[in-house]
Amino acid sequence: MDYQRIAPIMGQLWSPIAAVTSHWRGKANAQIAVAIGNASIVPNMPRVVVQIYKRNYSHQLIYQSKAFALNFLRKDQLHLIHSFGLVSGREVDKLSGVDYQRKASGSPILTDCWGYLDCRVINAMDGGDMTCFLGEVLEGDATGPDWDRGEPLWWRQARQELPPQWLEQWDRQIAGEIEFSREAMKRIDYTPWQP
Repeated sequence: MDYQRIAPIMGQLWSPIAAVTSHWRGKANAQIAVAIGNASIVPNMPRVVVQIYKRNYSHQLIYQSKAFALNFLRKDQLHLIHSFGLVSGREVDKLSGVDYQRKASGSPILTDCWGYLDCRVINAMDGGDMTCFLGEVLEGDATGPDWDRGEPLWWRQARQELPPQWLEQWDRQIAGEIEFSREAMKRIDYTPWQP
C-alpha cells in the first residue's frame, strides 16, 4: 500500500489537543493527547476513548487508578504542549505551579482550559504499543472564557504556531516512539480487561 495516499485521511482523525491528567498514590501527571473520540450516542450516558502509549508515565497512573481527565486546551495555551508533552512526568512534576482541582475521579482538572471531561475507566483494549481506554464521563464542562466563541486547539493549528525548536524536539520524540511502536504493535495482549 502507498501509505502517503491515506495520510490526508489519517491526519483528519486527530482530536482537539487535550492535557490528559491522572493521579495514583499521591502522584499526579499530565500529558498531551490528540487521539480522543466520542464513544456514545446516548446523550445521558457520555463515554470517550483515549489512546495512551505504554511508555508514557500517565499510562501507569491511568491503568492503576482506572481514571483520567481530559482538559481541552485553548489556542492561547500552546506553552502547555511543551510543559506536558515534551518532558517526562517521571523526571518533572508537570503540574507544579498549575492551578487545578479534583473532581469525582480524583484526576486533576485544570482550572484554566477550554473545557474538561472527568472520566472513570470502564474498559480497555491493548494495542501493543498503547492502550485504548474507554471512559465513562462522570462530570464535565466547557469552562474557559473562549468556549462559546470558538473551538479548542487542534494539532494542525498548533504545528503552525509552535517554535521551530519545539517542533524539532517533538519530531525527534515521535521518531523514537515510531521505532518502538513498530515492534510493540506486533505483541497485543488479548487478555480481557479486569476492572
